[in-house]
Amino acid sequence: MIPQDPVMLLSFINMKLRDNYSSLEALADDLDLSSEDIKAIVTKLEGIGYTYDEAQNKFV
Repeated sequence: MIPQDPVMLLSFINMKLRDNYSSLEALADDLDLSSEDIKAIVTKLEGIGYTYDEAQNKFV
């Protein structure tokens, strides 16, 4: 289950990216997230000041 709270979501996504996935796309594929789901996650995290950095493979 993906957390709904933005701060918990940030921690969850960055942990998954760090420990298990080489990219946001790989995470989405493995967790069966649609492009709309990923857009919602990105929007939620942008709302608290974080953006996905592909080079670092994390939200910063």
